Amino acid sequence: MVLLTLRRNSGSLSAALLAALFAALLLLLTGAPASAAQGHHKRGQHSTKRRGAHGQARRAGNDKPPGAAEGLGQLTGLLPRNNLTEESAIQVNLSNETVRLPLYPGTAPVPGEPSKTEKVWFVLLDASDQGLAHDLGVNFAPKLANIAVGDPAAVQTVTLDSPSPEQNRFGPAVVHFQGAPDFSPTRIAEPGPTGFPLKKFQPGSVAGPGYSPFIKIAGSNVVYNAPIIAAGEGPFDVVHHTNTEDRVLGVHIAPPSPPGQFLQSYADLLFVKGFDAGQPIVYLSTDAGQPLTAVLERSTYVPALNEAAYNGGDDFLGSARERLFGFINGQTGQNNDQAQGFQHLVLDGHAGEDASAENTSLINALRNGGDLLNVFGDFPTLASPRHADAYSPLWDAQLGLWTAKAIKEGLNKRQIDENQVFNLAATRPDLLTGVNPATGEPAPYGSVGVDINCAVIGFTADAPTANLAEPAPNSQFPPL
Repeated sequence: MVLLTLRRNSGSLSAALLAALFAALLLLLTGAPASAAQGHHKRGQHSTKRRGAHGQARRAGNDKPPGAAEGLGQLTGLLPRNNLTEESAIQVNLSNETVRLPLYPGTAPVPGEPSKTEKVWFVLLDASDQGLAHDLGVNFAPKLANIAVGDPAAVQTVTLDSPSPEQNRFGPAVVHFQGAPDFSPTRIAEPGPTGFPLKKFQPGSVAGPGYSPFIKIAGSNVVYNAPIIAAGEGPFDVVHHTNTEDRVLGVHIAPPSPPGQFLQSYADLLFVKGFDAGQPIVYLSTDAGQPLTAVLERSTYVPALNEAAYNGGDDFLGSARERLFGFINGQTGQNNDQAQGFQHLVLDGHAGEDASAENTSLINALRNGGDLLNVFGDFPTLASPRHADAYSPLWDAQLGLWTAKAIKEGLNKRQIDENQVFNLAATRPDLLTGVNPATGEPAPYGSVGVDINCAVIGFTADAPTANLAEPAPNSQFPPL
């Protein structure tokens, strides 16, 4: 993702400093990690809102959450099941920032030792077929049918065991993957002098040959989002993540099921907070097509996704992507209800630390608004079927740069709605622009070549159903 140095308090930016910092941006977006030590430790139309069964947590006295938590909906307890889009989720625990998902068994070649295979464990998040998505309790994402367009490596073809009745009375068949992530690298996210840009960075997991989280079963054209998040027979390292992805905070492998029963294996994963159509949402980030993106997202670096169809595609023919809106130089501060963006994540969200259930300072910082707080585009609950069905877990980042004028006047405020971001970019380039990654200068707003696999999990207030503003003319396709 994009790098920017910004003073912690609002103030004017140095144009010279801005240009200098972005000089290496193109390499960081698409190339190998820079200055990274190598090591192993291991849109819809306006409509009546659908009400969620929650309410923003209301606490009094000294228990009042920090200002950055403002507008994030329910902050503690279990998320009601009717607030889930990922219906197979066993639970979403807002007190410890985790989603508990069913865990499925597989095998894959050992990264670096292709003649050997190992046990792997994956989660199911999305499917390109509506009936199968409902059957499995995952998000329906029809755009995934396009993901291999121009990039066959973005989908791996897997096979299923064909067990006898004696081998499998009731339960999932083992999936045989062509490739798997290597979880052994040390994740490095060393903050720079002002936080972001990072001084050093390195992804904590990297795709092995043949790996993509997007799979097709041999004999079927349905595409599933099925990222591998752990490897081996256990014990599983959920502190330093030498055999798990960096968001895995717990793994439970069920014993053999008694006759007539099915005992579920599951994993607890650290979710991410954001917004869609003015409402707070939670989602899971598992993979990214660029190294720095993977570091900031605590996800697996999958180079094959960098070419997935396609930069700037959104709702055009053949696109597998949907737009996501991030902000380089939003405001910062744990007690600031306008905090948002990359600098905020590094300074206020403990981005340099390993995530674990024991790291309660990190958990609480994220729970109270220390995340990136990106704005999503299309979402499964939007009232317009056209926009609900345009959801995809593969997000094409549109990164906004607040101008010196916006910062000086305190107008670099938290954004929560896609159309409002569009309208700013389209009508107020004096406040919000895109970024030219080669020079660091303001550029036309749009895709910057960053894509992220982020399946939505649910919403913590009301369901997103309609955008907060009508789009500016010519800002969307197809036109509304």
